[in-house]
Amino acid sequence: MGDGRRYVGVAERRARLGLRQRLAGSVRAAGPEEVADSLVALHGSDPATVHLAVGARLADPVRTVAETERALYADRTLVRMHGMRHTVFVFPTDLTAVVHASTGITVAARERATLLKNMAVAGAPDAAWLKEVEESALAALSRRGQATAAELAEDEPRLRQQFVYAAGKSYEGMHTVSTRLLKVLGVEGRVVRGRPLGSWTSSQFRWAVAPAHPELDVAEAQASLLGRWLAACGPATEADLKWWTGWRVTEVRRALAAIGARAVTLDEGTGYVTADDEAPVPDPAGPWAALLPALDPTAMGWQQRDWYLAPELRPALFDYSGNVGPTVWWNGRVVGGWAQRSGDGEIIWRVLDAEGVGREGKEAIRVEAARLRGWVGATRVTPRFRTPLEKELA
Repeated sequence: MGDGRRYVGVAERRARLGLRQRLAGSVRAAGPEEVADSLVALHGSDPATVHLAVGARLADPVRTVAETERALYADRTLVRMHGMRHTVFVFPTDLTAVVHASTGITVAARERATLLKNMAVAGAPDAAWLKEVEESALAALSRRGQATAAELAEDEPRLRQQFVYAAGKSYEGMHTVSTRLLKVLGVEGRVVRGRPLGSWTSSQFRWAVAPAHPELDVAEAQASLLGRWLAACGPATEADLKWWTGWRVTEVRRALAAIGARAVTLDEGTGYVTADDEAPVPDPAGPWAALLPALDPTAMGWQQRDWYLAPELRPALFDYSGNVGPTVWWNGRVVGGWAQRSGDGEIIWRVLDAEGVGREGKEAIRVEAARLRGWVGATRVTPRFRTPLEKELA
């Protein structure tokens, strides 16, 4: 290019995606820790997404549920906690301190201030009272190991106290101290979600004390997190980075400078890669297909998605809030969507963009659908955020 920067085209970006997101058959992972480490973060707002995202990337998905639960709840090599954009993710445990310092501190301060303001407006007790209750609740949680909010309220009855939120408004509601306080403590990195109350698809969780971690410098933590993500997802634009992290643009630019990121040229403008990642990346060995779940970190990884997702497919594959549903992939681009049929649990898929798919692609997609059904078995999975095509197929 005239500016001296290397041009990274769509074909190479799709090749990078297939290799680094563990989707091409030749690079599938041995366990959930490898998947999480490769992707940096797995979306955890919908509990089923974590398992489905892991299973799609394992060389042998038969033990997806058992191995993911081992990593989350027995070995604690993965942890479910609040992260970027005030969203729940699953991270490698060694990233806990980095996520907390880079992202959680600012969000946590805002969440606590909002809770205290809401309580004050409702005439509820003050900050000193709340501090006393939370210390008592954390002590009870430490004794129990893991507990539900209801179980903690047996030890600390003040957690049951309620206050009116948004009195007189159309969205007025009664809030319980335990619900709001545990959310704040989660964002502050003091508690994390533990085992679900039901199966791996359940959205009701026990709570546990967060793993101990050092307090890091904010700027250093932001550089560390951005470097990890860019190594997995680069090249990415400044807009992609700002969107994924939820940081201010000045923080993104500071972190890019700190890691010595290199600028490259993309079809949509300037992108960035890590300092040691400017060399061309070859295509994966052979074509590949994948069935990824709703909110999968690959489908949601970039704000600017035209290079792997045609704009005309978005109305069918996204809900009104911008959450992606289950997607079908062929060689680095989204070509359709899938769902689990409500009656018999069969995996139903549909190609919406048939260009370049052909007989080989459709057969590969069929194999992936059978592979998915093979380990999901009798479990019924309904995405938390449903999309037009998913509802139609189901």
